[in-house]
Amino acid sequence: MAREAAPGERRTDPGRTRRRGAALEEAILEAAARELIESGFAGMTMDKVAARAGTNKNTLYRRWPNRLALGTAAYKRLATTAPVPDTGTLRGDVLELLRQANRHWSSPLGAVLRELLAAAGGATEFLSGLQDRSGEAAAAPWLTVLGRAVARGEASPEALHPRVATVAVALLRGEFVVQGVPNVPDAVLVEITDEVYLPLVRGRGTAPRGADA
Repeated sequence: MAREAAPGERRTDPGRTRRRGAALEEAILEAAARELIESGFAGMTMDKVAARAGTNKNTLYRRWPNRLALGTAAYKRLATTAPVPDTGTLRGDVLELLRQANRHWSSPLGAVLRELLAAAGGATEFLSGLQDRSGEAAAAPWLTVLGRAVARGEASPEALHPRVATVAVALLRGEFVVQGVPNVPDAVLVEITDEVYLPLVRGRGTAPRGADA
């Protein structure tokens, strides 16, 4: 006996079901995500994704205007959010956030992210769409650790600004995207923290009461 169509599917002929709406979009994103994992963005084609999802290219293009848009959506599906560190000091928190970001950017998934950013170039709609260590969502953990530092007296309230908060990770991102390095040495993360980030934070507003030594 042929099964009944599940929600999000409809019958096309006896014994076959055609997905639509959210069910079809889910299948396409899952297929695209698997292609990214196996082949990277360079190897992900609309033909491969369509075949893997059991649909056709026109269906993909009706939802995503091009390969970059689909790849971005699939990457966001794969990306996870690491817990915000709480070491008890601003320096410790900054170093741990940088180390988390460094591990991500140097991982296979990070390689996909670098491919997407390179393909996007200056296309701000895609850069903002990534929302991974490079958009408003990326500022949240940095504002959290900086806010804790303000509460502890390690930084002045004037330092609590998104551009100030994300300077360190922006410099790290530059090492990968601009310099093209596959992994950033820990000594560089320490240098970014001690020579750039902490002096910048301490220089904002009034002198903090308990800056890290």
